[in-house]
Amino acid sequence: MLLGLVAVRAAFVHGAAPLSRSSYIFTSESVSEGHPDKVADRISDTVVDAFLQADPYARVACETMVTTNRIILAGEVRGPAGVVESLEDKVRAAVKDIGYEQEGFHWKHAEYACYLHSQSADIAMGVDASGNKDEGAGDQGIMFGYATNETPELMPATLQYSQNILSVLAKARKSGEESGLEPDAKSQVTLQYENGKPVRATSIVLSTQHKDGLTPADVSDIVRPYIVSVLPEGFIDAATEWHVNPTGNFVIGGPDGDCGLTGRKIIVDTYGGAAPHGGGAFSGKDPTKVDRSAAYMARYLAKNVVAAGLADKCVIQIGYAIGVSKPLSFYVDLTNGQIDPAKLEKALPELVGGATPRAIREHLKLNRPVYARTSAYGHFGRTPDADGGFSWEKTDLADALRGLA
Repeated sequence: MLLGLVAVRAAFVHGAAPLSRSSYIFTSESVSEGHPDKVADRISDTVVDAFLQADPYARVACETMVTTNRIILAGEVRGPAGVVESLEDKVRAAVKDIGYEQEGFHWKHAEYACYLHSQSADIAMGVDASGNKDEGAGDQGIMFGYATNETPELMPATLQYSQNILSVLAKARKSGEESGLEPDAKSQVTLQYENGKPVRATSIVLSTQHKDGLTPADVSDIVRPYIVSVLPEGFIDAATEWHVNPTGNFVIGGPDGDCGLTGRKIIVDTYGGAAPHGGGAFSGKDPTKVDRSAAYMARYLAKNVVAAGLADKCVIQIGYAIGVSKPLSFYVDLTNGQIDPAKLEKALPELVGGATPRAIREHLKLNRPVYARTSAYGHFGRTPDADGGFSWEKTDLADALRGLA
């Protein structure tokens, strides 16, 4: 029986098989803010921000679908009257900011339909605090956090570089520096690891929407300098394989080329496949939904563990039941750990008020309109903002954690 439990634990820890080896090749992908699924995420998080701006304790569960010149919102909300009526202008402004002024999808001309309705009273009863009952989790589920010291952001290198490539290209497009690029794009970075550390890029994949008339060679000439600038010196060499717009033409893109839905890029949003995922999406959800807030807390704690030098990699899992405040489980696994994981399993929740939904919201100050900015280029590996955005990326617990070792 004991051997069986050990085997189960080992399988759980090494769910992403390549990470249990010292030498391997690993790939992560990312998508730009103009990818149809990311357009949907941006709109859903714009709705979250609108409600939290009006009432920090509003409830939102917004799903968005975008397709050829259509934007459709649906879901459940609870907040001040009038917010729903103000959403159309905010949604159109978000699409304009992304850069869509195309015949098949235009911020001004796309048809807009909103089917948001009041939150279920049954869900509200389970989540709301009342009497001696603390605020409960907005749903059941398991949430994972992860950190690794292979990049300064304490993120998997394959994902961080994939995100950074698209981010720099978006800045060049929006500034007018590269007027031939359009909003929809995808990247993919494959790295060779030796002794557990990335050493070179074996392949780079970049597909980007572009103005009509540009050839694949033209697009390659545009994007290659930006890609080279993102990766560490020496990572790209003569043996690196390049695949830029490998299908050829990419003029029709965005929601006109492919329907987009909220919550379909959960691996892009998190750790690029380098760590387990509980399955819950983030965008469109207010911070009472532990799919979002507890995943942010798990990342925050894992990042602080690695920042404190207690491990090269840290995986944290937290389990919840809907309507119940106390986590059902709190699990820590370390790679090259300098401390007993069981000690962290006891100490980490104590540092953040027990990791209850209310404690998470209050510790990370999540009841603020800071979510639209998270909808593209990753929820993790970002720089904390002065107004509270990306608060879960702070490493302010690292000194306290060093004292535990």
